[in-house]
Amino acid sequence: MSFYMSGTPPQPVTALAWTSNINTCPRDFTLINVTQDGSTAHFVKGFGLKSGYYLCYSTSMAGGMVVADIQIISEKESIPHGYCYIPEYLENKVSVSKKKRVCVRMVPLTSADRAVLDIKLTGKSRVVLPHYTCLGDMHGFVVWCKKSPFSHPAPQAKPRNLSLDMKGLSLEQQPPPLPLRPSNSTPRGPALGKLSRRRSNLEFSEMEETSNIYNISAMDGVPFALHPRFEAKAEGGVPSMSLNNIQIKSVQDIENEYNYTFTVEKTAASRTCPVISHSSSLTSNSQA
Repeated sequence: MSFYMSGTPPQPVTALAWTSNINTCPRDFTLINVTQDGSTAHFVKGFGLKSGYYLCYSTSMAGGMVVADIQIISEKESIPHGYCYIPEYLENKVSVSKKKRVCVRMVPLTSADRAVLDIKLTGKSRVVLPHYTCLGDMHGFVVWCKKSPFSHPAPQAKPRNLSLDMKGLSLEQQPPPLPLRPSNSTPRGPALGKLSRRRSNLEFSEMEETSNIYNISAMDGVPFALHPRFEAKAEGGVPSMSLNNIQIKSVQDIENEYNYTFTVEKTAASRTCPVISHSSSLTSNSQA
């Protein structure tokens, strides 16, 4: 892979799988069919067997996961914690050997700090790939991977499809530009300019006075002073207040002092209004 030579940023490996051929390989995967030393990268189960499989990988970020690490384990080893076996896209009657298996550790794209950026295969020769990590040999091939610190790309906002009515109500729309004044317009007279300036100053002063009226409170202009009773100070500058003049009253003393019998109210309420009989009113009317 030559993305380092082209200068484009490398895409992390997001999935790794086994496949029988190009027909069974998923659409978003790249099939590794040739090793770095030029041989066919066709994994077979044993000598003389034609049915085999290829290793393929994907860099599509649609799933939101990346491959953080790859390990090759034998059938006697248990799978490490946080790892999983890679999936298989094989034809019928084709199976992957269980003597050595490939497992990967998947992490979310937003929390990945390191990721696998490339995978290569070599034969069992003494070929050494610089800047790559050797994962081990597997069925006649040596698996290599390149791991590097990885920073996930910043999310980009999707463009919104707004109707014409919504675009007219958008707050992001700039106000229309002010009309340009012609350069050959006749200037205003000095008397008119002074009059309009004086009128604007008067209107501003009236508005300021009107707004100040509502800011005046009833205590404005009243000086703060203590009662003469509390101005006497004892030695040391502490005000002297005579505690002997304080009388503590009981509930009965308060009731006796403020007792009111409501006699006047009761007498007024007990009075009866005079009743004028109907016969006396008729007699007075006939005499009249």
